[in-house]
Amino acid sequence: MTVVMPRLTVERRLLREHTLIIACDEVGRGAVAGPVAVGAVVMDAAAARRRIPEGLRDSKLVAEHHRPAVAARAAGWVPASSVGWASAREIDEVGIIRALGLAAVRAIADLRTCVVVPEDAVVILDGNHDYITPAGGAGLRVQPIIKADRDCASAAAASVLAKVARDELMVRLHDEQPVYGWARNKGYASPAHREAIRAHGLSPHHRASWAITDAPTLFRLGDI
Repeated sequence: MTVVMPRLTVERRLLREHTLIIACDEVGRGAVAGPVAVGAVVMDAAAARRRIPEGLRDSKLVAEHHRPAVAARAAGWVPASSVGWASAREIDEVGIIRALGLAAVRAIADLRTCVVVPEDAVVILDGNHDYITPAGGAGLRVQPIIKADRDCASAAAASVLAKVARDELMVRLHDEQPVYGWARNKGYASPAHREAIRAHGLSPHHRASWAITDAPTLFRLGDI
C-alpha cells in the first residue's frame, strides 16, 4: 500500500491570503467510551518554511509505539498546539457532532491564551462538514478539507497530538476500571469490550445513549 505523505501545499497557498492557520482534527468519534478529542495547531509562514517533522502522518498511519515521539516533534514544530475535549456525558446530551464542535471551540480558545489569532485567520478542518461554527466558532473562517489529516501536514500534526492525548487518558481510565480493557481498545467497540459491558454494565465513561452492545464492531487496528 502506498502511503501518502502529508505536505504543506495547502497551507502555503492559504498563507498567501491569511496571516495564520489553525488546523483541527478529531479523535474518538467512533468510540463507545471516553471523550472525543480535537487537536488544534497553529501554522504560520515561519513554520510552513520548516521541514515537516520526521514520521508525521495521519495518526491512523503511525504505529502506536511511534506516536508519542512523533507528537513531541509535531508540538515542537508549530508555534502552539492544544487539545480540546467533550465528555461522554456531553456526547449523550448534545450528540456527537455538537460535541465535536464544543471540543474544537475549546481547543481554539486554549490556543488564544498563548497566540494572538488575527481576524483573517483560517481554520483547516479535516472532513467535509463544519461542526465548529454552530458550536460557537462564529467569526472563524472554517474550511473543511476531506482527508486533510492525510494530505495537510498541519492537520496531521493535530491528528497525532489529539490521538496521543486521548490514548493516554484512556490508559489512565483503564487503571480505574480495568475490566473494559481500555488500555488496549481505547474505548472502541472491540468484541471483548462489548462482552465486558454485557457482564459488568456501563461505566460513567460510556456513551450511554449509543446502542453499544448491539452496534457493529467499530474496532479497527488503526483506531488503537
